[in-house]
Amino acid sequence: MVALGLRRKVSNKFRPGAEATLSERDQRVVWRIAALLLDYPTEQTLGMLGDLRAAAETVPGQPGADLVACVDFMQRTPRIELSSLYVETFDLRRRSSLHLSYYAYGDTRNRGMALLRFKNAYRNGGVTLGDHELPDFLPVVLEFAATTDAARGWRLLVDHRAVVEVLRLSLRDSDSPFAPVLDAVCATLPELDTDDRQQVAKMASEGPPEEAVGLDTYALDPALHPEMGERR
Repeated sequence: MVALGLRRKVSNKFRPGAEATLSERDQRVVWRIAALLLDYPTEQTLGMLGDLRAAAETVPGQPGADLVACVDFMQRTPRIELSSLYVETFDLRRRSSLHLSYYAYGDTRNRGMALLRFKNAYRNGGVTLGDHELPDFLPVVLEFAATTDAARGWRLLVDHRAVVEVLRLSLRDSDSPFAPVLDAVCATLPELDTDDRQQVAKMASEGPPEEAVGLDTYALDPALHPEMGERR
C-alpha cells in the first residue's frame, strides 16, 4: 500500500463482536491481505502474491480459503487483463465503489463531513494520510486497522458494516473474483443487526445519491491544506 504513511505500530486493543471466530492476530492478517488485494494491482503488489498466499494459508477456516482463492486468480491472470478488470469493477460501477462514504452520500456536500470523520480517526491514531487518496477508501481503512490502530480501524469498519455488506453482495451478484476478499473481511466483523439490514436494503435498492455538489466541507479542512496556514 502506498496510501498511508504509517508512523507507529498497533498500540490499542479492539473488541471484536461476539460473532467473530478469528483471533485478533488472524483478523489483522485478513485486513492486511485484503488491503493489498483490493488496491490497484501494481507491480509491487503482484510481486508479493506468493508471500500473500503463504500468509493467507495461516488464517484458519473459510476466510483463509477465500483470500487464497483471490490470490490464485490474480497469479494466473495477465497484468493488463487484471488491471482492466479492477478498473471495470471498482471504478466504473457505482454499486461496487471502494469508497465507503459514497454509498450513503454519493458526491454530495454531506459526504464531506463523513470524510472528515475518517480523517480524524487517522489523526487520532497517529497516522499521516497521503494527499492523493480519500480517507474512506476501503484498502486504506483495512491497512490502518491491520498495521496501525486495530481499535479505531475496527470501529470504522463496524460503523460502515452495512456498506461493506452492500459491496460484498454487489461483487457476489456480478460473480467477481474479488468477492471472496469481501467475504473474508465480513468474517472479521459482527453479524448484521436489524438496522444494518434495513440500511443494506435501502442502499441496494436506491444506490448512491447522484446530486453532485462537490466536497466543499472536506476541502475546507485546514489540516488537509498546510499551505493555507502558511499564507496567514
